[in-house]
Amino acid sequence: MAKRSPALYGLAAFFGLFVLFLYGPMLAIFTLSLQGPDGALTFPLRSFGFYWLGQVFQEQQVGSFVESFQRSFGLGILVVAIAIIVSVMASMAFRTRFRGSVALFYLTISSLVVPGVLISLGIGITFQVLQIQTNWFSSGLGAHLTWTVPFAFLIMLGVFNRFNPFYEEAARDLGANDVKTFKEVVLPLIFPSLVGVGLLSFTLSYDEFIRTSLVSGQKNTLPLEIFGMTTNVTSPALYALGTLTTLFSVTMIAAGFGAFKLLSRD
Repeated sequence: MAKRSPALYGLAAFFGLFVLFLYGPMLAIFTLSLQGPDGALTFPLRSFGFYWLGQVFQEQQVGSFVESFQRSFGLGILVVAIAIIVSVMASMAFRTRFRGSVALFYLTISSLVVPGVLISLGIGITFQVLQIQTNWFSSGLGAHLTWTVPFAFLIMLGVFNRFNPFYEEAARDLGANDVKTFKEVVLPLIFPSLVGVGLLSFTLSYDEFIRTSLVSGQKNTLPLEIFGMTTNVTSPALYALGTLTTLFSVTMIAAGFGAFKLLSRD
């Protein structure tokens, strides 16, 4: 048996420290969320229980986790639907060169390099000039789309760059029109990619804080609600919320991965 190099153990130790650095805070939050009514915000644990997990669904002193989660979830679904539709239409248009396509491409992705706080400030000022009330479902939706649509567009652009146009030509030769060709040929082939785009768009929207901070109106999304409660709520309910949202995110990823595997098998 070949003797292992001492450098291998050093690299393994470094990797272990790296993993601990990434997931250590999450493990601490998970642990502190599993306490009884007498739980505290720091170690050591006073008791073990699921009390604070249930308190997440109750009305808090200065807000509600449930209502803000519903707003974030609904906003994420809207963002996913719009991002998918816009990215597919735009990427199909960019399959052929047209006048101004280069300028339009860079204009589309320019919002990715502009600081999010400036995007939020610009949208807020625009709504103020137009005398329109800012809300999470209007100005907030626009702010999220400036972040999610460019990513979705870049992904779908890469998908269609690898797409074989002979499939569409064969469908047209068999008498299918453009709508039927897209519905029965193109859409099934790109659907696994759409699942990935949807998951990414939902994740970006669900976690977005900076671009929503100045345009959410009077009702907060979940990230804004958590930030507002950090200065008022001093209980393990925040840790319990972190545990539940992590489990929710993992469930969404697992569902998306399962759908992708199922569609790829077919």
